[in-house]
Formats: sequence, structure tokens, C-alpha cells
Amino acid sequence: MKIAFVGKGGSGKTTLSSLFIRHLAAQQADVVAVDADINQHLGTALGLDEQEAAALPAMGAHLPLIKEYLRGTNPRITSAQTMIKTTPPGEGSRLLRVREENPVYESCARTVRLEGGGIRLMATGPFTESDLGVACYHSKVGAVELCLNHLVDGPDEYVVVDMTAGSDSFASGMFTRFDMTFLVAEPTRKGVSVYRQYKEYARDFGVALRVVGNKVQGPDDLEFLRDEVGDDLLVTVGHSDWVRSMEKGRPALFAELEEPNRAALRTLRQAADASYARRDWARYTRQMVHFHLKNAESWGNAKTGVDLAAQVDPDFVLGEQAAQISAPQPA
Repeated sequence: MKIAFVGKGGSGKTTLSSLFIRHLAAQQADVVAVDADINQHLGTALGLDEQEAAALPAMGAHLPLIKEYLRGTNPRITSAQTMIKTTPPGEGSRLLRVREENPVYESCARTVRLEGGGIRLMATGPFTESDLGVACYHSKVGAVELCLNHLVDGPDEYVVVDMTAGSDSFASGMFTRFDMTFLVAEPTRKGVSVYRQYKEYARDFGVALRVVGNKVQGPDDLEFLRDEVGDDLLVTVGHSDWVRSMEKGRPALFAELEEPNRAALRTLRQAADASYARRDWARYTRQMVHFHLKNAESWGNAKTGVDLAAQVDPDFVLGEQAAQISAPQPA
């Protein structure tokens, strides 16, 4: 299942996404973690030192390889250069699986060892000084969206994405790629402002959205969040000495995380699992096509010089059956 953590800058979404990833690893789940934030901190939150985190390969730098691999033998896509971030798969496309080995993971993912097992970590890459004035961060996140569009995941497989702060993901259709979106909100007016944006944008697309209250210090904070977000409030998280030690670079064993916070992580997993059980692959594919056609008309056709609507395979539905007949990996 695909899970996003979103929230305003400083809300604690990277910390909570890293705790959730650690929780899944401790349960020996198969996990692909993706740092899609403009500020790349997920690696260090998962225990990498600064040098190791900086050495993570940037997905954006490998976009030509990603496109060429995913294109496969799809006759509707004449070249990798005509693929954009929203390009949907079709007959002949290569699809990704969480557990498999493939050239995309080989080039873009690194294994991070956590208690209970290893997880795959991928990163978009930071927004560098050379990007200023000539690129937008959405071009880097496009590599993530393209992979999500071509990924067939099972109920016991987890793709956890730490998204960029605020509502930037609405610049494309990526906000519809998730079975569950956890919005991390502090008990302040600014803390719930991003929630209101997400709630409004997501309403028409059936996006599953639940709020995780963070830095909740007492009954007043809890009451404030309940008044502001209502039934969307799933769980709250308070102060954690374990997290404070982790942020100092001296984490204790994950098993020593405070029980109330461990219980909150169990609640997050239960909510994600329940949401995946309701996934409709046909609807998922239709939404993918919807946003591809919108992007094609607004900028994609002009950029590539071709009619990108022709890339849509009207008979293709992403899912297990499609994965069984996708193009083979290159020799």
C-alpha cells in the first residue's frame, strides 16, 4: 500500500514518517521509503549520518533511466523523451514491485538497516543552487510520481513517502496515488491550515485523509484539534524522550519507544491497512489517466511536441493481473 505523510514545515511529518517506517521494519514488513521533501531529512531520521544521507542517489538525476525502463515495449510511447511525470502504464510497460530487484532500485535505492530488518530508501535529491531560476522542485518529484504510477503493491507491502511541506503535491495528480494520507498537524491555527487545503482539494477525488496531532501537550490541545478537524483526527502524539535522543543522534533501541507512541503507530498501520482493503484499481487507473490528460493539455504536449493523449491505453487497468503480463526486465 502507498502511504503519504504531509503537513506544514516543522510539523514533525518527517519524524513521524520515520517512526512509522521503523515500526513497519520492526514488524518485518517489506518497505520502500521515499524522501520527496524539498528538505531531505528522512535519511538522517532513519539513522544515517549526514555523509551517508548526502550520498543517497537522486531519483531526479536518474530520470532518463527510470523512463526508459518503465517504457518497456509499450507501443504507445515512442521514446523515453516523450514520457512526462504523469505518463500512465499500458500494455508492454514494465511495472515495479516492492520486493523485486530491478534497474530502478539498483540505481536509485539504498538499503537501510533498522531493527527487525532492512528497508529500501529512495530520495528525489535536494534542490540545489544550480536549479535556481531554471527548474522547479516538481520536476524532481516527477520521478516519484512516475514510479508510483507504475508500481503494483500488495496488502503486506508498504511504500511510505515523506512529501514536501504544504500543498505543493497538488501541482500534479500525485496526491491521488496514495491509499492513505496522514496529515501531521500541530494544535495551532497554522498547524491546521494545511489540513483545510488538503481537505478541500482531496474531496472530489476520494482521497483517504486522516490527521495525526503532533506535539499535543494536554487536554486543551486535544480539544482544539477535535474542534478544527473533527472526525478526521485519528490519533495524537505527545512528547517523546526517545525522539529527542534520536534527534541528537543517540537513539535508543526502537523497542524502548514510549508505549503511548507505539500504540499511535499501531493505529496508523491499522488505518492504512483498512484503506488499502478498499482500493479500486480501476478507479486508481482512471484518476491516473485524468491527471495525465490535464498535464498533457496544459504543458506536456507543447514540451514534448507530441499528442500525449495517445499514450493512454484505454483497455489497461493497473493491478496484479497487469503485473503478471508486463514487459520482462532487460537481460
